[in-house]
Amino acid sequence: MKRFVVALAMIALGGCGIESASTAATVAAMKKRELEEGKKTQERMKQQIDQAMEQAQQRAQHAEDAGAK
Repeated sequence: MKRFVVALAMIALGGCGIESASTAATVAAMKKRELEEGKKTQERMKQQIDQAMEQAQQRAQHAEDAGAK
C-alpha cells in the first residue's frame, strides 16, 4: 500500500513539474513577444522624432531664407 501511495504521489508531482515547465515556456514566449514589440515601437518612435526634427530644421531654414530676402 505504501508503494502505491508513493508511486501515486510521484506521478502527481511529476505532472506538476511538466505543467510548470510548460507554463514557464509560455511565459518566456510571451515576454519575448513583448520585447520584440517594444523594440518595434521604439524604432517607430525614433523615426517619428527624426522626421519631426528634420521638419523643424527645414522650417527654420525656410524662415531664415525668407528673412534674408
